[in-house]
Amino acid sequence: MRPYYALVLLPFLTGCGSEPALKAVSTPVTRMRVETVAVTETDWPSTYEATGTVRAKTTATISSKLMGYAREVRAQIGDRVREGQPLVVLDARDLATSVARAEAGREEMKSVIPEAESAIALARSQLDLALVTFHRMQDLLNKRSITNQEYDEASARLKAAQAAVDMARAKRTQLDAKMAQLEQEVRAAGIQRDYSEIIAPFSGTIITKSIDPGTLAVPGAPLFTIERADTYQLEASVEESRLSIARVGKTVSVTIDGIDRTFPARVAEVVPLVDAAARTGTVKIDLPLLPGLRSGLFGRALFDTGGRKILTVPSAGVTERGQLQSVYVAENNIAHTRMVTVGTRVKDRVEVLSGLNQGDRVIVPIPTGLADGAPIEAGQ
Repeated sequence: MRPYYALVLLPFLTGCGSEPALKAVSTPVTRMRVETVAVTETDWPSTYEATGTVRAKTTATISSKLMGYAREVRAQIGDRVREGQPLVVLDARDLATSVARAEAGREEMKSVIPEAESAIALARSQLDLALVTFHRMQDLLNKRSITNQEYDEASARLKAAQAAVDMARAKRTQLDAKMAQLEQEVRAAGIQRDYSEIIAPFSGTIITKSIDPGTLAVPGAPLFTIERADTYQLEASVEESRLSIARVGKTVSVTIDGIDRTFPARVAEVVPLVDAAARTGTVKIDLPLLPGLRSGLFGRALFDTGGRKILTVPSAGVTERGQLQSVYVAENNIAHTRMVTVGTRVKDRVEVLSGLNQGDRVIVPIPTGLADGAPIEAGQ
């Protein structure tokens, strides 16, 4: 600090009479050295902030296809499960019985098939014999060695043998159809039995659970809610008048308060439906894989809407006390406190909405001990 001196006039008495006289006394005045920055217009990015909630991109509600009591519950809220992992095992003894009954019927049918094959083989051998006999009788008839009656009897036996073969084959066909039906019954019974084990449809995290061992599971009633791991979106509510700035593929700045992170993200979907009560639309923004990211977190999306010229000052020059903001302005080598209203902040500068005019010089940084009305020496 540089010392300055002021001239002070003091009265004193002379020894020669009562006439007052003036005497000059030099008193130092200390001025604080400060740096100032001019308030200027700055090209300022114009943005729109939309708030929303983090949601899993894929969520599934799991329920049972059967009615039955839960014998085992193998997952709890917060568990990470893999695709195909059993979550609940129902009491399926009656279904196991159905499977055993269907399998028994199939085995019984299998035991009948060899008999049918033997019947076909026997009928074919009898047909072969009847055919040979018929040809022999035909030759004898041509030689007039047998009567017509004997020839007709041989012909009838051939036809009967052919009919027996056809009947044996038809029976075998029926057995094949019955066997296919029993196979379907076994398969259906097995599927029903498999439904007693409720599995995870994909890898993810259990976020809700409404079943415990001994609880009756009813078809369609929710048992679990599972969300796919590592695929999240921010579902932001955007005013209907601002929906035009939200375009699929546009990059926005997203802040998630719960993990204290700000990062760029891409608009994945603009839901065409507008909420008639709130007059807002939903914009879904894909989020990158980040530690600690989960459903329900609060987030903000900052949409760039262009630029504008505004008055700004360095953030270091603004003092905040509760809801009040102020700066120190240098005027005629005196520091004056000026109440201001500030807006958005970008990097190290802040928007000034009121309280300052272009060209005002703001003290930055604010020295320790600076007070309103303090004498200063302002630098540029």
